[in-house]
Amino acid sequence: MTMRLPHTIFVAFVCAALSSTTAFAASPGGVDTAFVESRYAEAANRIITRALSDSTAFERLAYMCDTFGPRLSGSKNLENALRWIEKTMKSDGLDNVRSEPVMVPHWVRGSESLVLLEPRRSGLLMLGLGGSIGTPPNGITAEAIVVRDFEELERRRDQARGKIVVYNPPWKGYGRTVQYRTRGAIEAAKAGAVASLIRSVTPVSLQTPHTGMMRYHDSIPKIPHAAITLEDAAMLERMHRRGQKIVLTLRMEAHTLPDAVSHNVLAELRGTEKPDEIIVMGGHIDSWDVGDGAMDDGGGCIAAWQAVKLLKELGLRPRRTIRVVMWTNEENGMRGGLEYFDAHKEEVSKHLLAIESDAGVFKPRGFGLSGNDTIRAVVKAVARLLNSIDAGEITDHGGGVDISPLMRAGVPGMGLRVHGEKYFWYHHSPADTVDKLDPHEMNLCVAALAVMAYVVADLPESWF
Repeated sequence: MTMRLPHTIFVAFVCAALSSTTAFAASPGGVDTAFVESRYAEAANRIITRALSDSTAFERLAYMCDTFGPRLSGSKNLENALRWIEKTMKSDGLDNVRSEPVMVPHWVRGSESLVLLEPRRSGLLMLGLGGSIGTPPNGITAEAIVVRDFEELERRRDQARGKIVVYNPPWKGYGRTVQYRTRGAIEAAKAGAVASLIRSVTPVSLQTPHTGMMRYHDSIPKIPHAAITLEDAAMLERMHRRGQKIVLTLRMEAHTLPDAVSHNVLAELRGTEKPDEIIVMGGHIDSWDVGDGAMDDGGGCIAAWQAVKLLKELGLRPRRTIRVVMWTNEENGMRGGLEYFDAHKEEVSKHLLAIESDAGVFKPRGFGLSGNDTIRAVVKAVARLLNSIDAGEITDHGGGVDISPLMRAGVPGMGLRVHGEKYFWYHHSPADTVDKLDPHEMNLCVAALAVMAYVVADLPESWF
């Protein structure tokens, strides 16, 4: 099938807008910001006012987290939460509410422990990393070597054979530091190590380990891989640099079962004039198994859901369809995003914009956008309507894991940007619970998502 990319729709709309007799003062990108403000300011203010006075989003997030708990792919918790979401969306009166099946990985943590035997005996807090194999039933007892990075491991690879490699890299932001989680077992196994441990991928710790996805390579032996706290990683490095012998016993029952059935859950606010043209937005409903996934990403999911519910309640039904999706299995497989793309392949060319919220529902700043200059002009014009809540910033490089298949097919992608300085304090840890979030800030996220989705979905024909 030859796919007509959504970018061409935006180009056509700009050409029409430039020749329109209703044009006002156009921006350099050809988009009439005065028209957008005059047409939609009242609706935007109604949306914002309603969003900030409604506690439903936070109450539903708290209910979901308290009632169903962690939502790891393959778990009953996740499927119970998805059934509740589908039922509640139907009670909200949203359109075309449905579940679409997705086969997902089913990794099970099991019991696990880490004990320091020398130079003293002490239990150390740890979390196995998602996808890791387990240890033999009696565990692995071995001397440990501590390294700062892969380069140091390579220089000392002869010392690593038969040992447990402990990585203690300094925090240099998530993107640079996460490589020790994803590649750590591969590099340690190449050096002959029997297991590997990483300093948790976070800048701040109160003796809190953080889990997350790791990888193996088929041509390299698989070894157990786990995370420890920042405090214990620093302690082990101090011991190692002093020349003290470090002996650890690692026990992990981690194993992977056959793929299990999960679901994406979808609901819509059908468009009045162009219902086959779609603005899609949402987040991933699965979480890791050690926290409640309130921040990552229950809050993003329910904020997008609440945005559509709010528009329906206000009677703001746009020309085009807004579809909200709770994607499954982002954390350890992104199967939900891939299956959504495959299941909706025939209508991908009708997706005009994809919006993902997966950075926590802290105070919003605006949106990141991946798209051409024409699309950027459209979004910037709409974002001016969010200046009253300081959420009108548009930056480069937006999107998200779940919408990345759509983006590769040419759909412009956006990600909600927030003041997320504390995001990685709790990310993938037992501390990802609803008390870390502020109801007012979550409502601001609802407002930003609702305004952006509604206005883009309702722009007149001459603008698309």
